[in-house]
Amino acid sequence: GGLSGPPLFEKSTRVLAQLSHLTDGKIPLIGVGGISSPQDAYTKILAGAHAVQLYSALVYKGMSLVEDIVHGIDQCLERDGFNNVSEAVGTQRERWL
Repeated sequence: GGLSGPPLFEKSTRVLAQLSHLTDGKIPLIGVGGISSPQDAYTKILAGAHAVQLYSALVYKGMSLVEDIVHGIDQCLERDGFNNVSEAVGTQRERWL
């Protein structure tokens, strides 16, 4: 069987940050692996993701999770002083290297 969900979060975020660093943030990357909350999605963005992908969490939490994540990311961006997602992409990737 395969491994999915929260056990993948740390490792996949480190790989994402490494790829973002190696490409100097110039290639759009999609953050995947263990995203089940707005904070998880935002962490992937800060590590270098231009977009995020959900699967396992949707199966368990349902489609309302998408709206929760969108609103949660908006709140995080406002809290941290970003005007949009693009401004936040990769700003904390060094933390994951």
